[in-house]
Amino acid sequence: MSKLLEVKNLKVSFNTFNGEVQAVRGVTFDINKGETLAIVGESGSGKSVATKAIMRLLPSPQSVIKEGQIIFEGNDLVEKSQKEMREIRGKDISMIFQDPMTSLNPTMKIGNQIMEGLIEHQKMKSKDAKSKAIELLELVGISDAEERIHQYPHQFSGGMRQRVVIAIALACNPKLLIADEPTTALDVTIQAQILELMKDIQKKTESAIIFITHDLGVVANIADRVAVMYAGKIVEIGLTEEIFYNAKHPYTWGLLGSMPSLDESEEDLVTIPGTPPDMKNPPKGDAFAPRNAYALKIDEELEPPMFKVSETHYAATWLLHENAPKMEPPAAVKQRMKGLTPTGAPRIVSGGEEE
Repeated sequence: MSKLLEVKNLKVSFNTFNGEVQAVRGVTFDINKGETLAIVGESGSGKSVATKAIMRLLPSPQSVIKEGQIIFEGNDLVEKSQKEMREIRGKDISMIFQDPMTSLNPTMKIGNQIMEGLIEHQKMKSKDAKSKAIELLELVGISDAEERIHQYPHQFSGGMRQRVVIAIALACNPKLLIADEPTTALDVTIQAQILELMKDIQKKTESAIIFITHDLGVVANIADRVAVMYAGKIVEIGLTEEIFYNAKHPYTWGLLGSMPSLDESEEDLVTIPGTPPDMKNPPKGDAFAPRNAYALKIDEELEPPMFKVSETHYAATWLLHENAPKMEPPAAVKQRMKGLTPTGAPRIVSGGEEE
C-alpha cells in the first residue's frame, strides 16, 4: 500500500510563562490510503497536538514545531506557508473536532456552512453547492435534508450536529480525515451510530482516517492499526489485533485493564497509579517508569528504544530486551487479551474478521 502521510520525529513545544512545555517529543508514524489509524492515550499525552500540527492549526507564536517532517503526498507540510496550508485544509485534509457546537457557527444556517468549502475549494456555483450540501446531509444520515439545510445548529440534536460536522469535513472529498475524539460528548447509542457512519463513508470515499481517542474500546472495530501515546511519545504501535491481544507495553496493559466490561465485577478493573509527568521537565529515562509496577532500574536512566515485536508491531519498553526478566500482564488484562472487549464488542481475529 502507498503511504499517504509520513510523520517523522515530530517535536512540538509550547512557550509558556512557566517555561517550555514539550508536548510532542519525537513522534513517528505513517498512514496508508484507505487505512484507519487510531491514536489513543490519556488526556495530555500529545494526541491532539500531534494531529493539529499536521493541519498546522497550533496557536502561533506560542507553539513551535521544533523538529521533524510531515510528509503528505511527497510534500513537507512543515515548510508550507499558512496561505499554502489554507489550500490544503478542507480540500485534501479535513478535521472533525470533539465538540460540534463549538465547531459550527451558531449564526449561520447549516447549508451555508457546508457550501462554504465547496465554493472556496471546488469553485462551485451556489446552486451546485446547495445540491451537493443536500447530498452530503443525506450521506451522513440526516432526513429531510432539503428543509434542514435552512436550519441553524441549535435546531439539531448533539448527534445530528456531529453528523453535520462530518458532512462539512467530507464536502471536498479529502484524502485524509482527522477525527479528534468525535464521539466523546455523545451518548453510547449515538456514539455507535457515528462510528458506523464513519466506517460506511470510508468505504465509499476510500479516505484515510486518523482517529484520536482516550478510549481503546471505541477503536476495537474501526481501526486497522493503533498507536498508543504517553508523555508526548508513541510507546506502542501495531495492528489492532496485536494491540488488543498481544500488547507488550505496561501502559497499554493499564489502558486495557481499565476498560469496564459488562462481564466483570468492579474489582476486576486495573488502575494506573500516579499521574502523567510534568512536560516542562520530562523524566530522564522512561517517562512511564514512576507509574510502572514492572519498571526496571534501567528505566530510570535510559529511554527505551522501539523494540520490534513483529513486522507491524513495535513497543518502547525495556521489558522486550533480551536480558530483561520475563513479565506477564495482570490477570484482568490477560483475560481481556483472550477476547473480552468492553461493551461486548466481538473479538478481532487475524485478517480483520470477527468471531
